[in-house]
Amino acid sequence: MPQRFDLIVFDWDGTLFDSTALIVKCMQSAAADLGLEPPSRERANYVIGMGLVEALTYALPGLDRAHYPALGERYRQHYFASAHEVTLFDGVPEMLQALKARHHWLAVATGKSRRGLNEALAAVSMQRLFDGTRTADETASKPDPRMLLELMREFGTEPERTLMIGDTSHDLELARNAGCPAVAVTYGAHAHESLRAYDPLLVAHDVPSLQAWLLANA
Repeated sequence: MPQRFDLIVFDWDGTLFDSTALIVKCMQSAAADLGLEPPSRERANYVIGMGLVEALTYALPGLDRAHYPALGERYRQHYFASAHEVTLFDGVPEMLQALKARHHWLAVATGKSRRGLNEALAAVSMQRLFDGTRTADETASKPDPRMLLELMREFGTEPERTLMIGDTSHDLELARNAGCPAVAVTYGAHAHESLRAYDPLLVAHDVPSLQAWLLANA
């Protein structure tokens, strides 16, 4: 069966890695450490997938930017201390291996830092599975299209041959801004309604249904 997509790009947190609740907890703990009012779960959930500065701007509106470095450092300390508590969603390794067997290029576009992504990939032994990766601290944060544009240049793929998969509106807006089709998953950070508004090719409610659709349609 002819392939529709040469390059399949995944978000990390909330799409492949079951880390949404941990990210929210660490963001709230970091704010509390500095005597700040912690962001609500809803506000913290919303910013998952953004780069750190963009996330803090929304999660803690009105906060003096001079506090960002200390807040970011406290967040990282909490996250790295607890990262061993989370892992891939069930079925993710099998899905990725099935896609590799079909000779798709696989990539990650994430709001994590390079250090954060490298450590997460090492923790689940996936350093060599992905053909390319982009992080928010080495390019522009979502929904700026630069992550996808850079990956498409790296692999020589066209927008219509590139698929973005993510669990937030930032992922889907990233795809739209880059001119690429997208698939949404609802088991991560953002609700079904906010994802459906971007008209994705599929809204998947679990990894098995995502895998089945990809093997039949990608």
